[in-house]
Amino acid sequence: MTNIGKAIRMERFIKRETGRTIIVPMDHGVGAGPIRGLTNLPSTIDKVSSGGANAVLVHMGLVKHGHRRHGDDIGLIIHLSASTSLGSNSSHKVLVTTVEEAIKVGADAVSIHVNIGAEDEPEMLQGFGEISRKCEEWGMPLLAMVYPRGPKITSEFGPDVVAHAARLGAELGADIVKTNYTGDIDSFKKVVQGCPIPVIIAGGPHMDSELSLLENVADSLEAGGKGVAIGRNVFQSENPTRTVKRIHAVVHEGFTATEAFKLE
Repeated sequence: MTNIGKAIRMERFIKRETGRTIIVPMDHGVGAGPIRGLTNLPSTIDKVSSGGANAVLVHMGLVKHGHRRHGDDIGLIIHLSASTSLGSNSSHKVLVTTVEEAIKVGADAVSIHVNIGAEDEPEMLQGFGEISRKCEEWGMPLLAMVYPRGPKITSEFGPDVVAHAARLGAELGADIVKTNYTGDIDSFKKVVQGCPIPVIIAGGPHMDSELSLLENVADSLEAGGKGVAIGRNVFQSENPTRTVKRIHAVVHEGFTATEAFKLE
């Protein structure tokens, strides 16, 4: 049976005509501090909104400092997980916000971060299960960011471990899963085929070439992916509005990467 609350909220950040989404995560301040591109959150949100992003993803405390104050409307996803680069184990994500708190500020969805293969994987999986049940109870969409990271992981972009990460998101009740792009269409197609919920790709570390970023996006869509959740490669770009506009052209308008890269 369809959860009506989830279905209604998901339409606020997944475009009905394409079934795809462009999310710009801006949760980096917890892990890395006030990095370039996020020192003025309202300004950055306005820029990505103007470019056509479907949602931003932030931590609870920053909602009152930037969301929906100016410019176009944009979806709101509250991130529930946290760790810092200064901690003894930055891969161990703990829950710092609840589903109920996200509902109170008008969130359209919540997100969690789980690193499979990490030494603290069991605790993160337990938290995932708890949040999944709460999201089902409240009709709140759940985006799971699931990455293969740990001692047994030889490559975070390996098709087998990425497919495992995506499948885990579906198995534990997420509505959409974000994970790494495997680097080519054929291998990512296997990731998508093994996961019954929408799979979107992360942007990863800041890339020198925006055309390469757009090519990854286009290839992931050809493989069956349903969009992107790209942070640093958007808000640290030379022109965030233009970057999102180019991504929008690929994700929602059917442009090739080369065609989109020519847009100003």
